[in-house]
Amino acid sequence: MAQLPRIGIIGYGYIGKTLVERISADDCALELAFVYNRSPEKLSDIDPELIVTDLAEVADFNADLIVETAHPGITADYGVSFLTHSNYLPLSTTALVDDDLRAALANTATANSTRLYLAAGALVGGSALMMRRDQWRDVKITFRKNPGNIDFSDAKNTGDGIPEPTIIFEGPVREIAMKFPRNVNTMVTCALLSTGLDECQGVLVSDPSLDCAIAEVEAWAHDGGYIRTEKRQPAVGVSGTEMLDSVWQSVLRAVDKETEPFSLV
Repeated sequence: MAQLPRIGIIGYGYIGKTLVERISADDCALELAFVYNRSPEKLSDIDPELIVTDLAEVADFNADLIVETAHPGITADYGVSFLTHSNYLPLSTTALVDDDLRAALANTATANSTRLYLAAGALVGGSALMMRRDQWRDVKITFRKNPGNIDFSDAKNTGDGIPEPTIIFEGPVREIAMKFPRNVNTMVTCALLSTGLDECQGVLVSDPSLDCAIAEVEAWAHDGGYIRTEKRQPAVGVSGTEMLDSVWQSVLRAVDKETEPFSLV
């Protein structure tokens, strides 16, 4: 019998725990390689042999794919090391706004025949953006969320006292990713697939009347072409509920096909 693809999970929050549960299901054609969480006491339901306590030692667990669900700092600190031995899918794509880090990750993947994957997340039309990435003149992505679903911890704003729809930020995606790193991963994906982090415009709107998260993408081509997509979904924390299924499909695509060293899944 062929060996099942082995998946390592970093982070055991809302998304990480669900991925572990799905991988561990009897009918899943994947195998859990390891689980890491900054607070290991939260892993009481995980087989001790699968618990990683030091990310510098994950190579010993022979994961085919490592999925980061925790924090962009994981990619900054360990991403290059991961790619020397495993394929890597960071969900905290705001880490990739660092051009030097992104180049180091891509170069390491090429040198070691591994792959760095870019998760589609809440982005609708990512393949269309990527296919014409050199043809876009302007691209804008707008998030509309209830302030209770926006993490303001890295911004000079508490989010309190917003009585009506308010633009919290409008400008280059690179800048918004630095101010709201846990809120705009999909914006970073959009920018990397289209006009780049400095040219792609990101807009974050706080709207207390919303009970869902809305992601809108508009792209204008040099030849007059235009696309617009909109996705609405219930929100849990800073993510939409559909994010779980989107991430799961990204994992399945990542283990199912041969792709370029830096690819959308």
